[in-house]
This record gives sequence, structure tokens and C-alpha cells, in this order.
Amino acid sequence: MKISSLRIHFLAVISFLLIGSFASAQEQSVAEANDEGPVDTQKEITDYTNHHLKDSHDFHLFSYTDAAGERQHFGFSLPVIVWASNGPVAFMSSEFHHDIDGEVVVEAGGSRFVNLHDKIYELEEGAEEIVMGEDHHPVNAHHPFDLSITKSVFGIILVGLLLLFWFGSLGRQYKRKNIPTGFGRALEPLVIYVRDEIARPNIGENKYRKYMSFLLTVFFFIWVSNLLGMTPFGFNITGQIAVTVCLALFTFVIVQFSGNKDYWKHIFWMPDVPVIMKIILIPIELLGILTKPFSLLIRLFANITAGHVVVMGLIALMITLKAQFGAVGSTGLSLVLTLFISVIEILVAFLQAFIFTMLSALFIGMAVAEHDHHHEHDAEGHEIDDVEDVRESFV
Repeated sequence: MKISSLRIHFLAVISFLLIGSFASAQEQSVAEANDEGPVDTQKEITDYTNHHLKDSHDFHLFSYTDAAGERQHFGFSLPVIVWASNGPVAFMSSEFHHDIDGEVVVEAGGSRFVNLHDKIYELEEGAEEIVMGEDHHPVNAHHPFDLSITKSVFGIILVGLLLLFWFGSLGRQYKRKNIPTGFGRALEPLVIYVRDEIARPNIGENKYRKYMSFLLTVFFFIWVSNLLGMTPFGFNITGQIAVTVCLALFTFVIVQFSGNKDYWKHIFWMPDVPVIMKIILIPIELLGILTKPFSLLIRLFANITAGHVVVMGLIALMITLKAQFGAVGSTGLSLVLTLFISVIEILVAFLQAFIFTMLSALFIGMAVAEHDHHHEHDAEGHEIDDVEDVRESFV
């Protein structure tokens, strides 16, 4: 039986993700912490996991010891772009030689810079090395305005370019044919799913089109970013709190600017309740305006971060259980459990994109809903379903 090209592509993607997870496992077993040898203690494992969850200025794929006994790193660097005391400065992160302890000083643009825990510091004039105070913060250095292309920024740009290419191609196909071909055939059902299962039930038949571009962008951005996080490149885009805050802010702004008079009336002067209760409900409703986007950003951030922590913890089993099961047994157990959780993470990648998009659509629907429930009519006099009717039939 001949397997279609689409199925082959799907299987290839799944295999790449699973192999990528174990490739990351092999990376941990040979990677080194601060050039002091392989990661093999509980503290080093914890530090390496925390480092993996943070953003960084380069891609570190793996390390190995060469014949001369020196550690060699495999990966590629990214540009460091800062606005320092003497103006804009740019150089490659490879100038730090993988140092994140502030020991390597890079001179560029008339200033000196160090990388301390993946944060760029500019040394004060005349300082030769960074000095730490009692509170473990630098006393002779400060943060310049950082515009660097970090790993997460690179991932955001990559995801943006992929979405532009995919949906640009899909849009051009619709100009020539009714049914898309190639990869567009896989995108079309997902677009229809977001429209029919997320936008229409929550926003309403006569208003959902206005918000489709935002909902589609959010859904596919989060989904593709989550999938990239399962590759050996170590992306953790939606595991960065700054990214989830920005996504939630977009939803917050759209909801507030889309709110009709009924929306604001239910916040500042709730109808059909006693006056004293109206006064009590005002601060509660105002707090609810802020808690909705906060729940969006925390849910996405926490779930993606937890997934990475679990995967890294299972990878570390090959080290922590080596004494009990031996090298082969601990590595085999780690491989099986990592592949198992990676399959679940593929589902979580889609689920988190769905939840964020669905809740965004729900909040928008609450802001644009007509609470007096008057129906609009079409040209033939038939009633047009509003959001309440669509929700009722959807449930």
C-alpha cells in the first residue's frame, strides 16, 4: 500500500522530534558545566536544567573531549547588540568563549563587556574585571540597553518567517484553485478548526471574522513555537515569561478596545442588582479585567516550563541512576521515559495553543456580546444567530 506524501512528512516530523529529545539527552551526558568537567552531580544537573530554561546568546548543541583532553563545544553563536555608554555596539557572542561567569572580558566600541548568567554587563570605565557585592550583584557594572538576537528572539523570527511563507503560499493557492495542494492541504483543516470550533462558538457568527487573523496568528505561533522547543536546538520561546506576557497583552488590548457599552456597563454598574452590590462589584470586576490576561500568560508559561523540566529530569536519570542500574540500564530507562513524555508533549504543544486561543476568543466574545439579546435580521428577514445562540448550540 502506497503511503501518501503528507503521511511521510508527518512521520518524518514526529521522528525528528523524538530523536531530537534523545539527542538532547546525549547532550546532557557529555556537556560540561563551566568548563569543569561533565555534568554528573545533582547540583550540576539542577544548574544545567535552570540554564537550559533560560534564554541565551548562542546555540550550544553538545560538547566533547578531544584527543588532547580539551573540551570542544559544538554550536553556533548569535549577535550581541547593545546600546552602551559610547553608543551602539555589536559583536558575536563567540567572543565570550562560552563563558557565563563574567570571567571573559570583551572589548568592543570603546567599552568592556562580560556575560554573567546570560546577561550582558558593561564594566565601568577603568574596570578590568567584574566585582560582585555582598548581595551577589555586580558593583562596578551595569546593564546596557540590550537588543541582542538571543536564542528566543531567533526562534520568534524563525516562526514568523515560517508562518509568512506557509500562509502566503496558502493564500496564493486560493487565488488559483478551490482546494489547496501540498502542505496547504494540512493547514486548511486547522484554519477551519480555529474558525468553526473556536471563533464562531465564542465570538458569534456575525462578529468572528474581524478577529480571525489574530486568533490564527496566536494559535499557529504558539503551536509551532512549542514544537520547536522539542527539537535538539533547545528553543524555549513560550517558556520565556516575557513572550507570554506580550501575547496576553495583545489579547488584553483587543478585548478592552472591542468592549461595547454592555461590557463596560456590566463592569462599572451591574444591571439588575442592588446599588450597594453594584459598588462592591466594581473593584471585583476591575480586578477580573487584569486576572484574565494574567491567567493566560501564567498557564502557558507554567505548562511549557514544566514540560521542559520533566524532560530534563528524565534525561538526568541516566546519570542519577547509573549506580543502581549501570550505564546501559539507566540510559535505556531514560530513553524510554523521555520518548514517552515527548509523545505527550506533542499533544501538550497543540493543547496549550488551543487553550490560549480559545480563552482569547472567549474573552473577546464576552466583550462584544449584546446582553439584551436583540437579534439582527438578514435581507430576507430571518434572524441572525448572535453569540449567545451560537454558544448554546455549541454546548
